[in-house]
Amino acid sequence: MSTLRIEGVSRTFPARRGAAPTRALEPITLSVRDNDFIAILGPSGCGKSTLLRIVAGLDRATTGNVLLDGEAVTGPGADRGMVFQSYTLFPWLSISDNIAFGLRERGVGERERLAVARAWCQRIGLAGFERHYPKQLSGGMQQRTAIARVLANDPKIMLLDEPFGALDTQTRALMQEMLLGIWERERKTVLFVTHDIEESIFLASRVVVLSARPGRIKAEVRIELPYPRHYTLKTSPEFSALKARLTEEVRAEAVRAATAG
Repeated sequence: MSTLRIEGVSRTFPARRGAAPTRALEPITLSVRDNDFIAILGPSGCGKSTLLRIVAGLDRATTGNVLLDGEAVTGPGADRGMVFQSYTLFPWLSISDNIAFGLRERGVGERERLAVARAWCQRIGLAGFERHYPKQLSGGMQQRTAIARVLANDPKIMLLDEPFGALDTQTRALMQEMLLGIWERERKTVLFVTHDIEESIFLASRVVVLSARPGRIKAEVRIELPYPRHYTLKTSPEFSALKARLTEEVRAEAVRAATAG
């Protein structure tokens, strides 16, 4: 069981070259329970990725704290696995060695590393590609590798920053279904940043909508659609109603940001 608590977290970036400081996030408080799948949704520039980076320990909050199982997050750790929009694979390493990289850094023996990498290649549909290099794979296959690399470390929480944003529509839909399957089997806790409203509804058990910058929590919407989810769910009246509600929430913030600029 793992619990993530974001307590009054804000972020202000210092002024540069005479400009005023940039307030990226207003104080945000959010509880994420074990096996939650939380999507963070909002207009561009609202601080979604900044919040995720703070949880990952890649950035420091200006105020507030992030607690994982009661312990303060002060930097990156193996208990939190981060997946970025860019694939961030090591081009000189094979797919198997990319997946096993974190295990190697932790001193896990070669035989065990290779066994774990082989198992994850099987689970994510990359069996037979273990000795290939990233440049030999499609974008979707590279992102599968990036997700497997995180999961090989068995983190308590997965943090995903628009991981499917660079993929074509069909590949993106397949990756969404793959991620849901992993989440259901592995019982991981997921914090998922996206600007795609349909994606947030299809994946999440709860959607947190951030306002235009400086980001604050504008709404929390529970997605009471049953799991496992199939792509045909996107044509249901319940899905359409949630999409209309969230579209209005996000559109109002996008308009506010545009008029403020």
